[in-house]
Amino acid sequence: MDMNLLVFQEPRGVMRILHLIFSICAFATISGYTGTIYYTCYQQTAADKFGYPFLIALERNFVNQSGIIANANSSTANSQPSENIVCPIQVVGDFSSDAKFFVTTGVLAMLYSLAIIYVYTKLDNMYKSNSKLPLYDFLITVIFGVLWLSSSAAWANGLTGLKSATNPSLKPQVCKNCTAISSSFSTLNISVIFGFLNFFLWAADLWFIYKETSWFQGNQMQSTEGI
Repeated sequence: MDMNLLVFQEPRGVMRILHLIFSICAFATISGYTGTIYYTCYQQTAADKFGYPFLIALERNFVNQSGIIANANSSTANSQPSENIVCPIQVVGDFSSDAKFFVTTGVLAMLYSLAIIYVYTKLDNMYKSNSKLPLYDFLITVIFGVLWLSSSAAWANGLTGLKSATNPSLKPQVCKNCTAISSSFSTLNISVIFGFLNFFLWAADLWFIYKETSWFQGNQMQSTEGI
């Protein structure tokens, strides 16, 4: 049960380390994100925060009480609003399914990377002597490649909807000089990049794992016997 650190000098070992690192980076950029929507309306300011899993249901009502009429019949000259113009701002959107799909893929990829690194370092002799283990490793890597591609595409689409929802269009005839601006999405943009980068890394690793399978080794033996 001695540790075989030489595996990290091989491409399959190096790739698993990269899988582990970039999987963590991918889901951490989403789960740790907190955004803010800043409102400015009728000389009033406010802010609402939103974050993972991006199930957003925010509502603000700003009241314009600029028109004031003095009560001339009153000795104390009471003032009362002549009109109350309400500017309703709603920020609604459910992007949780795309975000959870992406984060789940990242967490599962991290766990599998840890597990297969343990197998490479502690059980490498069994891995190489048992023809089924490399095949399972290859098939699971294919599955994670597909998951990273589909979850990254889904989250990229969800992020586009999130950006649109958190920058609501206000009615100019009612909400005069009112704005609702969200904070930067740079972290979430990076998460999409990490997602597609993970797909590339898992897809690229297929060749190195394929070389460990009986499919490749059987073809090599047939080629050698043919010579």
